[in-house]
Amino acid sequence: MNVHLQQILDNPLAALAIVGNLVIIESLLSVDNAAVLATMVSDLPKEQRHKALRYGIIGAYVFRGLCILFASYLIQFWFLKPLGGLYLLYLAYSQFANRSSDGEEDVDKQKSWLYRSTLGLLGPFWATVALIELMDLAFSIDNVFAVVAFTDNLILICGGVFIGILAMRLVAQAFVLLMGKYPFLETAAFVVIGILGLKLLLSLFEHFQPHHPFSHFLSSEAADAGLTVLTVAVFAVPLLTSWLFGVPYRQGGRQG
Repeated sequence: MNVHLQQILDNPLAALAIVGNLVIIESLLSVDNAAVLATMVSDLPKEQRHKALRYGIIGAYVFRGLCILFASYLIQFWFLKPLGGLYLLYLAYSQFANRSSDGEEDVDKQKSWLYRSTLGLLGPFWATVALIELMDLAFSIDNVFAVVAFTDNLILICGGVFIGILAMRLVAQAFVLLMGKYPFLETAAFVVIGILGLKLLLSLFEHFQPHHPFSHFLSSEAADAGLTVLTVAVFAVPLLTSWLFGVPYRQGGRQG
């Protein structure tokens, strides 16, 4: 642990850049997760929806905590970075590939073996809760996988998972409201996801060509700081032009 702390103290700017990117990844994934869970409880009576989601939040805390225990084991595998990059690129691709379909993505619980198996025994509410817990486990693995793929510093990994827990209750709600007012930010968000995925995929080059000048650049503090500036700019530039010139259009404006 002292080694990881020393890495942060020796390169505070790089550590800050990594934390900034983890905030973006965890927040965006939490928005997507929250949207799926909200769809899953939509067929329950109104008074049961919040209760089911509350159980879901508790399950997410537990599963993310368990995933932290395995983080120190996962960081030993160099190939997690390119795999994490492919995962983030897939998220970006699936978002833009499905843009032609309007409306929210529906979750058909009846297709789930777990839901069908527990429906008669537990009833609709607890069968939905069981399915939510299964989704929480999958989401926790995805989120922790993305964090582990981004850094091998155990302190930053634990911090990233903790950010993910906070994002589920705090940052995700803020992102939902912000994207509701500025719909174009959703596009910017997945552009950022794609950029981060590409960066992680380039770790393949670092692994097989460690002495190449480009590899040295990719692992440098300047590259991490530049990546953070780029990801912030992807959000900040369209926001600024929207405020100053009305392009891209805000909610209620013409679609561009």
